[in-house]
Amino acid sequence: MRAFADVQEVARAEGARLGPTDWLTIDQSRIDLFADATSDHQWIHVDHEKAAAGPFGTTIAHGYLSLSLLAHFSPQLLEVEEPPKMAINYGLNKVRFLQPVTSGSRVRDVAELSDVTENEKGLLLTVSHTVEIEGQQRPALVAQTLGLWVP
Repeated sequence: MRAFADVQEVARAEGARLGPTDWLTIDQSRIDLFADATSDHQWIHVDHEKAAAGPFGTTIAHGYLSLSLLAHFSPQLLEVEEPPKMAINYGLNKVRFLQPVTSGSRVRDVAELSDVTENEKGLLLTVSHTVEIEGQQRPALVAQTLGLWVP
Protein backbone atom coordinates (compact mmCIF):
# COMPACT_ATOMS: atom_id res chain seq x y z
CA MET A 1 0.00 0.00 0.00
CA ARG A 2 1.38 3.36 -1.02
CA ALA A 3 0.27 6.19 1.27
CA PHE A 4 -0.07 9.80 0.12
CA ALA A 5 -0.90 12.90 2.13
CA ASP A 6 -3.14 14.51 -0.48
CA VAL A 7 -4.07 14.69 -4.16
CA GLN A 8 -1.14 16.99 -4.95
CA GLU A 9 1.32 14.40 -3.64
CA VAL A 10 -0.32 11.78 -5.87
CA ALA A 11 0.03 14.12 -8.85
CA ARG A 12 3.77 14.40 -8.19
CA ALA A 13 4.15 10.60 -8.01
CA GLU A 14 3.72 9.91 -11.70
CA GLY A 15 5.68 6.75 -12.55
CA ALA A 16 5.40 5.34 -9.02
CA ARG A 17 4.97 1.60 -8.52
CA LEU A 18 1.86 0.62 -6.59
CA GLY A 19 1.41 -2.72 -4.91
CA PRO A 20 1.56 -5.61 -4.97
CA THR A 21 -1.80 -6.29 -3.41
CA ASP A 22 -2.70 -9.29 -1.30
CA TRP A 23 -3.32 -12.57 -3.12
CA LEU A 24 -6.96 -13.42 -3.84
CA THR A 25 -8.17 -16.97 -4.50
CA ILE A 26 -10.50 -17.30 -7.48
CA ASP A 27 -12.68 -20.20 -6.43
CA GLN A 28 -15.48 -21.84 -8.37
CA SER A 29 -18.10 -20.13 -6.23
CA ARG A 30 -16.89 -16.69 -7.38
CA ILE A 31 -16.86 -17.88 -11.00
CA ASP A 32 -20.40 -19.26 -10.70
CA LEU A 33 -21.68 -16.04 -9.11
CA PHE A 34 -20.15 -14.02 -11.94
CA ALA A 35 -21.73 -16.38 -14.48
CA ASP A 36 -25.11 -15.83 -12.83
CA ALA A 37 -24.64 -12.05 -12.67
CA THR A 38 -23.73 -11.80 -16.37
CA SER A 39 -25.77 -14.71 -17.77
CA ASP A 40 -22.54 -16.10 -19.23
CA HIS A 41 -22.74 -19.81 -18.44
CA GLN A 42 -20.34 -21.03 -21.10
CA TRP A 43 -19.13 -24.54 -20.25
CA ILE A 44 -15.48 -23.50 -19.88
CA HIS A 45 -16.55 -21.50 -16.80
CA VAL A 46 -19.19 -23.66 -15.12
CA ASP A 47 -19.21 -27.28 -16.38
CA HIS A 48 -16.58 -29.10 -14.32
CA GLU A 49 -16.73 -32.39 -16.25
CA LYS A 50 -16.56 -30.88 -19.70
CA ALA A 51 -13.89 -28.36 -18.63
CA ALA A 52 -11.77 -31.17 -17.15
CA ALA A 53 -11.46 -32.59 -20.67
CA GLY A 54 -10.92 -29.13 -22.18
CA PRO A 55 -7.74 -27.21 -22.95
CA PHE A 56 -7.08 -26.04 -19.36
CA GLY A 57 -8.04 -29.19 -17.43
CA THR A 58 -10.51 -27.30 -15.27
CA THR A 59 -12.90 -24.37 -15.35
CA ILE A 60 -11.55 -20.86 -15.87
CA ALA A 61 -12.65 -17.45 -14.68
CA HIS A 62 -14.33 -15.14 -17.18
CA GLY A 63 -11.93 -12.55 -18.56
CA TYR A 64 -14.31 -9.83 -17.41
CA LEU A 65 -14.35 -11.35 -13.92
CA SER A 66 -10.56 -11.00 -13.81
CA LEU A 67 -10.86 -7.42 -15.07
CA SER A 68 -13.58 -6.58 -12.54
CA LEU A 69 -11.19 -7.52 -9.72
CA LEU A 70 -9.37 -4.24 -10.29
CA ALA A 71 -12.17 -2.68 -8.21
CA HIS A 72 -11.26 -5.10 -5.40
CA PHE A 73 -7.52 -4.46 -5.70
CA SER A 74 -7.50 -0.68 -6.17
CA PRO A 75 -8.05 0.24 -2.49
CA GLN A 76 -5.00 -1.91 -1.66
CA LEU A 77 -2.76 0.02 -4.04
CA LEU A 78 -2.90 3.53 -2.66
CA GLU A 79 -4.36 5.51 0.20
CA VAL A 80 -4.81 9.26 0.33
CA GLU A 81 -5.05 10.89 3.75
CA GLU A 82 -6.96 13.88 2.33
CA PRO A 83 -8.77 12.22 -0.59
CA PRO A 84 -10.57 14.05 -3.40
CA LYS A 85 -14.26 14.86 -2.95
CA MET A 86 -15.11 12.29 -5.59
CA ALA A 87 -13.30 9.65 -7.63
CA ILE A 88 -14.96 8.43 -10.83
CA ASN A 89 -14.18 5.43 -13.01
CA TYR A 90 -13.46 7.23 -16.29
CA GLY A 91 -12.79 4.20 -18.46
CA LEU A 92 -10.05 2.04 -19.91
CA ASN A 93 -7.37 2.71 -22.49
CA LYS A 94 -6.17 -0.82 -23.10
CA VAL A 95 -7.02 -4.30 -21.86
CA ARG A 96 -5.36 -7.56 -22.86
CA PHE A 97 -6.24 -10.98 -21.46
CA LEU A 98 -2.94 -12.86 -21.63
CA GLN A 99 -3.62 -16.08 -19.75
CA PRO A 100 -6.74 -17.68 -18.29
CA VAL A 101 -7.22 -17.85 -14.54
CA THR A 102 -8.07 -21.42 -13.61
CA SER A 103 -10.44 -22.16 -10.75
CA GLY A 104 -8.52 -22.28 -7.48
CA SER A 105 -5.74 -19.96 -8.66
CA ARG A 106 -4.55 -16.98 -6.67
CA VAL A 107 -4.16 -13.57 -8.30
CA ARG A 108 -2.85 -10.16 -7.25
CA ASP A 109 -2.39 -6.75 -8.80
CA VAL A 110 0.80 -4.78 -9.34
CA ALA A 111 0.37 -1.33 -10.81
CA GLU A 112 2.10 1.85 -11.90
CA LEU A 113 0.79 5.39 -11.79
CA SER A 114 1.49 5.92 -15.49
CA ASP A 115 0.17 9.40 -16.06
CA VAL A 116 -1.40 12.21 -14.09
CA THR A 117 -2.99 15.04 -16.05
CA GLU A 118 -4.94 17.99 -14.77
CA ASN A 119 -7.93 19.11 -16.80
CA GLU A 120 -10.99 21.33 -16.27
CA LYS A 121 -12.85 18.50 -14.49
CA GLY A 122 -10.08 17.50 -12.10
CA LEU A 123 -7.13 15.16 -12.07
CA LEU A 124 -7.09 12.30 -14.60
CA LEU A 125 -5.03 9.35 -13.38
CA THR A 126 -3.90 6.59 -15.72
CA VAL A 127 -2.90 3.45 -13.85
CA SER A 128 -1.27 0.50 -15.61
CA HIS A 129 -2.30 -2.75 -13.92
CA THR A 130 -0.79 -6.21 -14.21
CA VAL A 131 -2.86 -8.98 -12.64
CA GLU A 132 -0.45 -11.77 -11.80
CA ILE A 133 -1.26 -15.44 -11.29
CA GLU A 134 0.67 -17.11 -8.49
CA GLY A 135 3.28 -19.50 -9.86
CA GLN A 136 2.85 -18.36 -13.48
CA GLN A 137 5.26 -16.31 -15.56
CA ARG A 138 2.60 -14.72 -17.76
CA PRO A 139 0.04 -12.46 -16.12
CA ALA A 140 -3.69 -12.98 -16.41
CA LEU A 141 -4.17 -9.51 -17.84
CA VAL A 142 -2.78 -6.05 -18.31
CA ALA A 143 -5.04 -3.01 -18.32
CA GLN A 144 -4.82 0.75 -18.22
CA THR A 145 -7.55 2.31 -16.11
CA LEU A 146 -8.57 5.94 -16.04
CA GLY A 147 -9.79 7.59 -12.86
CA LEU A 148 -11.05 11.13 -12.60
CA TRP A 149 -10.46 12.73 -9.21
CA VAL A 150 -12.63 15.75 -8.56
CA PRO A 151 -11.16 18.17 -5.96
